[in-house]
Amino acid sequence: MKEEQEKLSKLLKNKTVIVSCSGGPDSMALLSVVNNIKDANNIKVIVAHVNHKVRKESDEEAVMVENYAKSNNDIFELYEIQKYHDKANFHEDARKIRYEFLKELKDKYKADYLLTAHHGDDLIETILMRITRGSNLKGYIGFKEESNWEGIKILRPLIRRTKKYLEEYDKENGIPYRIDKTNYSDDYTRNRYRNKVIPLLKEENENINLKYLKLSEELNRYYEYVKEESLNNLHSIVDKDNNIIVSKLNKLPDLQKETIISEIIIKYQLEDYLPITDNLFSDMLNTLNSKKTNNIINLPNDYIFGKEYDKLVFKKTNGDKENIDYILDKDYSGKDFDIFYTDKFDKSNNTIALNTSEIKLPLKLRTKKDGDTIEVLNLKGKKKLSDIFINAKISKEKRNTYPILVDNDDTVLWIPSVKKSKFAKEKNEKYDIILSCKEK
Repeated sequence: MKEEQEKLSKLLKNKTVIVSCSGGPDSMALLSVVNNIKDANNIKVIVAHVNHKVRKESDEEAVMVENYAKSNNDIFELYEIQKYHDKANFHEDARKIRYEFLKELKDKYKADYLLTAHHGDDLIETILMRITRGSNLKGYIGFKEESNWEGIKILRPLIRRTKKYLEEYDKENGIPYRIDKTNYSDDYTRNRYRNKVIPLLKEENENINLKYLKLSEELNRYYEYVKEESLNNLHSIVDKDNNIIVSKLNKLPDLQKETIISEIIIKYQLEDYLPITDNLFSDMLNTLNSKKTNNIINLPNDYIFGKEYDKLVFKKTNGDKENIDYILDKDYSGKDFDIFYTDKFDKSNNTIALNTSEIKLPLKLRTKKDGDTIEVLNLKGKKKLSDIFINAKISKEKRNTYPILVDNDDTVLWIPSVKKSKFAKEKNEKYDIILSCKEK
């Protein structure tokens, strides 16, 4: 593989690289190529292997990769998966764990490149699967030879080769490898394309992988052009906090609008794959076009998408729920706010002065309860916290984690940065506590 070696020699000279190596013919061929050029180009090689612990051969494969790495004076790093969080979606769960491991290695070694053994047949499978299920222009590209992730460049040097070619390369050069027998099972969608569809395509053209690569590269050229035009308009549709304003986004041409949404999703793809079909993507667009002020839909993997008070929302909901129950005898640091004692008086809603003789100590912070009310400063009667949150345009997600100041009788004293109760004191009145908040 002289072409790959020459290209990598120029790119990787004096660099630190991580080679993701499963022990299969593809990744072992890749590791061989890198080892062939590393000494002449002063390349530091870290071999990353994940033992999935689901087959009896897994331990033997890990030993094989370790022995090969050490025989070439490479650094070997092993991660053994002891527990899967989602057995029903084993492949996706394993993928998340694998990329978390690679992220740790990138930070540990300050690596410049991550090399993976994706080849031409992998690209065909990916494109065909996305055509079948439906995707958008970015999805139909599949994957590129080079991309960026978490501050590191990902290289796929074998993208022009087929699996058959790599197996022959291994045999000719005496490179050990192991075959995962589950690759022959048609229980998995990708395997059915690999075992049934691709062989038929190769009967028509044995170099079909290069045709798909050209298709991918052509689509990418058009996508990058539209992407540049779209992102040039991004500054005109965001507020001072870089929130995308939906009403402004909707005024852009459809292709630019769709590209901006695609780019938002792409940020999460490597570490948390989001299978967005064309039908789901259409639902996302319809959500933004809706006349409703707040319109949120659920996406796979616990993500939500939509709009809240004309701001685009796209985030993962796991971990957002925080049941606050905190005695405020010292400063508090939470998910959304820091709340702390101070001696600086401020008339704004960011600060509250209290006379402790008028309330029941200790002071507490908690999350909102159903039916909560507050007697707002300078207003008659009680106001529902839910109505105050709506008027203040606090999102539904944020309301679930918002800290509320109460006394020991559970009387609401303060909604930090939003409203103060009748117990709040003016500067010329008597008080002995001042609390202030800082939003994160």
